[in-house]
Amino acid sequence: MTLSMDHPSVDHPTSTGTALRIRRIGGRLGAAVEGVRLSADLPDEVIARIRAAILEHKVVFFPGQSHLDDTSHPGFAARLGRLTTAHPTLSGHTSRILQLASRGGQSASSWHTDVTFTDRPPAFSVLRGVTIPDYGGHTLWANTETAYERLPEPLRKLADRLWAVHTNTYDYAAYSDAYRTEEDEPHRRSEFTRVEYRTEHPAVRVHPETGKRSLLLGHFFERFVGLNSDESRELFKIFQARITKPENTVRWAWTPGDVAIWDNRATQHYATNDFDQPREVRRVTVAGDVPVSINGEQSRVLSGDATDFANLDDLIS
Repeated sequence: MTLSMDHPSVDHPTSTGTALRIRRIGGRLGAAVEGVRLSADLPDEVIARIRAAILEHKVVFFPGQSHLDDTSHPGFAARLGRLTTAHPTLSGHTSRILQLASRGGQSASSWHTDVTFTDRPPAFSVLRGVTIPDYGGHTLWANTETAYERLPEPLRKLADRLWAVHTNTYDYAAYSDAYRTEEDEPHRRSEFTRVEYRTEHPAVRVHPETGKRSLLLGHFFERFVGLNSDESRELFKIFQARITKPENTVRWAWTPGDVAIWDNRATQHYATNDFDQPREVRRVTVAGDVPVSINGEQSRVLSGDATDFANLDDLIS
């Protein structure tokens, strides 16, 4: 099911009487959806239209979903597919919900795609605003499909052939607890890296649902296979700059109860580090498949077993 992007705002009535109003908010990605109360009890037809909107717009926003809590949030997310655990290594969270709490400007202030250090990054991330500062703390998303499509031909041909190693030597979640102190940092760092994950991904992956190609990079990138560190770093900057060009992004100013859902296979995101008040968002992720290159080759595990995070044998087709 495809939702047209030709118009800035489109109503989508359903047979159950639910009228989804989808309003584009960015030129290359992003839409706000009104007229729906997110829950696990939504009709299949409404869930199908929400899923189609995510695939079409890459990230969709649902304002005013304050009724969701730590039970109903994963209950709704499970309608989009099999859920992962909260995180491959971090503890101290519920089994499905990753709590991202910060104060004083500590946040995920680097461009990334979630959990690419494993061979099975999530398909969708469902993020709920819990505590939002009076100002700042916005989140930005970038479209990795249009970034690939708009590469000059020489860069596109180069990207098609590249493979990259991703690793969990750093992760924002390990540094974003509201009650973190400097004394906690070594423990949190140790916890995040208690299992070393290293995975070779194609720099260009093919989307399993849409068939579109996108750049698979972000801050878990370590190096390109066959290139040294300096060469990898310079080439990474070229591709990453294409992804994060301002016209290739969309920005969301949170209010409490907002929900953002994005296609983790076609986006990167970035939380701005420009606030000095408490901020907490909570994330549930829907399991994804192993990325596939344009030649049909799957990503390769170098170290770390992510089966406990997402068992691919249990995925809903």
